Amino acid sequence: MNPNLKYISGYPQNLIEQVSSLIESGRFVTWFEKRYPERHQIQSEKALFDYTMDIKQRYMKKTAPISKVIWDNKIHLINNALGLHTYVSRAHGGKLKSKNEIRIASVFKHAPEPLLRMLVVHELAHIKEKEHDKSFYQLCCHMEPDYHQLEFDARLFMIYQEIKHEDRK
Repeated sequence: MNPNLKYISGYPQNLIEQVSSLIESGRFVTWFEKRYPERHQIQSEKALFDYTMDIKQRYMKKTAPISKVIWDNKIHLINNALGLHTYVSRAHGGKLKSKNEIRIASVFKHAPEPLLRMLVVHELAHIKEKEHDKSFYQLCCHMEPDYHQLEFDARLFMIYQEIKHEDRK
């Protein structure tokens, strides 16, 4: 199996074969760029926080507040993930204070906006639903109706990034 296909290894064989065929024919990069011709402009952590809070305000007003949303350049390497939601509890003067933090893999600084939105939706859903279960995915689809397609496309973006990196060598 092509090492680039590791990101979609859990998907049906026919999808893997279609992607593999595009890669082998040298058409994958062009196909992906045609599918997603534009990249988002959210580069600062303030812009990422504001972007996340806009989505939270629209769909999850009554959930716990978020203290931080940042780009993280270690996330992909350490956790084999694209984003992380952390919940930190600290004792502060006899009171227990909790913080929700969202970290998005830095590689998505250069992604198409729909893929960034899918990741933010995914991490926001973890504020309410901790497990990747039916309720979790229902909430993701409520916030982003194309959630499942965009999740697959985010994996294709990772393949795209690797191929583009290989081409630069």
